[in-house]
Amino acid sequence: MTVARTTPVSSADAPRWLLSIAVMLATVMVILDMTIVNVALPHMMGSLGATADQITWVLTAYIVMEAIFIPMSGFLAARLGRRRLMLISITGFVAASALCGQADSLAEMVLFRLFQGAFGAAVIPLSQSIMVDNFPGDERGKAMALWGVGIMLGPILGPTLGGYITQYLDWRWVFYINVPVGIINLLMISRLVKPEPRRRVKLDWIGALLLAVGIGSLQILLDRGNQENWFHSDMIIALAMITITGLVIFTLRSWSRADSVLQLHLLRDRNLILASLMMAGFGMALFGMIALQPLMLERLFDYPAQTTGLVMAPRGLASALGMFAVSRLITRVGAPRLVLAGLALAAAGTWPMTWYNLDLSIGWFVWPTVLQGLGMGMIFVPLSALVYETLPRSATDQGSAIFNLARTVGSAVGISIAATVFTRMTQVNWNRLGGDINPYNPALQQWLAVKHLTVADPLAPQLLAHELARQASMIGFIDAYWFVTLSFLLLAPLLLLFRKSATSPASADSGLKIRVDAGEV
Repeated sequence: MTVARTTPVSSADAPRWLLSIAVMLATVMVILDMTIVNVALPHMMGSLGATADQITWVLTAYIVMEAIFIPMSGFLAARLGRRRLMLISITGFVAASALCGQADSLAEMVLFRLFQGAFGAAVIPLSQSIMVDNFPGDERGKAMALWGVGIMLGPILGPTLGGYITQYLDWRWVFYINVPVGIINLLMISRLVKPEPRRRVKLDWIGALLLAVGIGSLQILLDRGNQENWFHSDMIIALAMITITGLVIFTLRSWSRADSVLQLHLLRDRNLILASLMMAGFGMALFGMIALQPLMLERLFDYPAQTTGLVMAPRGLASALGMFAVSRLITRVGAPRLVLAGLALAAAGTWPMTWYNLDLSIGWFVWPTVLQGLGMGMIFVPLSALVYETLPRSATDQGSAIFNLARTVGSAVGISIAATVFTRMTQVNWNRLGGDINPYNPALQQWLAVKHLTVADPLAPQLLAHELARQASMIGFIDAYWFVTLSFLLLAPLLLLFRKSATSPASADSGLKIRVDAGEV
């Protein structure tokens, strides 16, 4: 007689946690390069002979190529295998980073940043799908929390690390630092990620080209729109037309095609589309805030880059704390409730920023970011888990590509909207406040008297213009913070639409290993 007995999967599997550290390290390295360069841009201008307008292409090139190649990650993972693709991506990223550090002109820098973005694009969706498939359901929350730390800490701590490197070493080390980290990461990935057989899959190359053109044009439009005065620019109008044409034709062509670069039919899965929309909105709020806060601290409060980075650092630490708390609560409380609590905390942390004025102490910049960080950490992990709640395991690579593309596009949209709100409202308030400046206003005479000046003093117009610009900018930041606050709040109703699978893939993956032993009775 044959007797079957069950042996549970061990939850203390050390290689799995080493694997999570390896993929998190790769994720941090790639995500960090989106924001670590920001602080170094003024120093790069002199070395590369670029203007303030031209140097922003260093950022644009990376973001555009990342957005274009993220959709390709599912196809490449099938053709090459995850391990091989991860090794190729990290090797190419490290080589491109070294070349960026060697660049002597803006053209070289932009070219090497294009390579960086192209090679780094697959790392984030690959690392997420590796974590999902290598951890059983009862450990997946903890694993996703550790992976999420990289996603959250990268953009938040980028300005801090970039400020230190630029101040104490040289801007070129912003790129060189990727070389030793990347080599260590390559060794870990090669030892810990198991090889997979290649699968012969076809690709609709015409559809892939349409998607690349549409996404690339959209990213350039969003990145350059505010500088080019949006639709008053012929370039922005042309990019908008290319974006709409490329994406509409791609959608019509690819919705039901088995060889599409993005399996759009997966969007019939309610959880995937809702989680992707919420991640896009979350990216809008997060990156909108990250773009605004250093600008405010350095322009209006005269904080050096190093101090600005330190002020923003508690948000990242609080995010890590929120993620680890969620990893222990997610199986008991449920992902939607945790996301709701995170949205409430993030909005509660942003709302006090709408009270800001020009006479604040440093504490007012720190404690709201701690609330924000806790909330953001509580949002990210359960939202990532909800993506795979009802998605077949065979679709994790494609689902991860769609989810991370939504994050990338949402981040670009958030930065663009926040910058536009700030710029436009600063102009509006400059004109509105300027109308109250006249020699018969007693408040003006009192303000000048404190400075021992009169309206007729030659220095008075300069001081008034400077103060007017500061006050108008402060109101512009406040209006932009209202946008971020509302972004968090408006996501909450979407949680009512998620559905829970009766037999989720997570529970299936965390099942029992069956071992059959033969024996006589």
